[in-house]
Amino acid sequence: MSPAFDAHHPPDEALVADCVHCGFCLPACPTYVLWGRETDSPRGRIALIKGALEGDTDLTDPVARHFDTCLGCMACVTACPSGVQYDKLLGATRPQIERQVERSLADRLFRRLIFGLFPYPDRLRVVALKLWVYQKLGLRRFARESGLLALLPQRLRAMEAVMPPISLRGAWTDAPARVPAIGERRRRVGLLLGCVQRVFFDDVNAATIRVLTAEGCEVVIPPSQGCCGALMLHAGLEEDAAAMARRFIDAFDTEAADVDAIVINSAGCGSSLKEYGHLLRDDPRYAARAQALADKCKDIAELLAEMEPRAARHPVPLTVAYHDACHLQHAQGVTAEPRQVLATIPELDVREVPEAGICCGSAGIYNLVEPTTASSLGDRKASNIRTTGAEAVVSSNPGCLLQIASRLEQAGVPARTYHMVELVDASIRGVSLGTDADIG
Repeated sequence: MSPAFDAHHPPDEALVADCVHCGFCLPACPTYVLWGRETDSPRGRIALIKGALEGDTDLTDPVARHFDTCLGCMACVTACPSGVQYDKLLGATRPQIERQVERSLADRLFRRLIFGLFPYPDRLRVVALKLWVYQKLGLRRFARESGLLALLPQRLRAMEAVMPPISLRGAWTDAPARVPAIGERRRRVGLLLGCVQRVFFDDVNAATIRVLTAEGCEVVIPPSQGCCGALMLHAGLEEDAAAMARRFIDAFDTEAADVDAIVINSAGCGSSLKEYGHLLRDDPRYAARAQALADKCKDIAELLAEMEPRAARHPVPLTVAYHDACHLQHAQGVTAEPRQVLATIPELDVREVPEAGICCGSAGIYNLVEPTTASSLGDRKASNIRTTGAEAVVSSNPGCLLQIASRLEQAGVPARTYHMVELVDASIRGVSLGTDADIG
């Protein structure tokens, strides 16, 4: 029988054979934890891939759903004692599904909205202006209290639920192309601005720049950098992701070719950038350049952890729950470094969250396209966070922070959320983070 996959980068049979079906992945997999179904577990999905490779399974809508419901959190990769590369298998299967399975019109239109908007900061700024009006004129509160939101499709309600507070100043702030180090220069680094990050989380980028310069880093910020392609790559839009990766490489090769590292403060972007060599492995013009760029990429926590702190830290008397972003802890294997960096802050009490390895439900665009499942996982995460008695939540990924804040608010316990680098910045500058009520 003929394989169900086409000839362009099908899943590797050797990687499939690495799975011995031991079951260690089951308690680590969010969808299996929720539903207990074998076909919605990593080993079950690998069995589907094996069947498709051998021609026993067709890429039908029901089969595609098992891969659509996968969060791509890679907790199974961390849990697997056999070293199964489920990330590579999922990364090869999703583009096959996108090429071969016809989605419904509503699904296609919604995905087109997301991918036609989120990777483009200029388009996001136009939307930010409208959302600012929606928030500042009290329309959001009215829509929620009046029940008008219930009239929207579920996916649009999910998008509204995770909307961050809008700052027009932040949305329209352009980062300088270069910021000198304070004192003697220790490193010269490039900085990824991100797409959603630079419009809706400019404060995180500003804090990142301040921390880096205070620690002796000259920061180079290529103005021409665009989307890194992470959202498309995680969703199986391989060609779109590759095209954006090439443009991103061109920007950094032109304007930041001699940096020691490229610093990333968004876990989802970081995991994709570190895979550029694999993404562009067949491109003779870009393969070597892609791997060279990937080798320079570091999460902000990785860079800070390997540098002896130079800037003085002031006390931050706050109890926080640290949430491990999946694309940082599982996809990149970065877990100790954020905790090491937070430990340099005097009087900061960092609490561990139960079930830390289980995804919060954000997972790129997952909480928008699969809102029911995402809400269940978000509520589970919020409940676990509340048991810590922390006053605030800290993570290294903006999507996670939005998801967790939304679910805590839904539970009636709104909480402060911070990117890890914002706490470091507050400690270096000696500024107060506020005194909101705790979330216990």
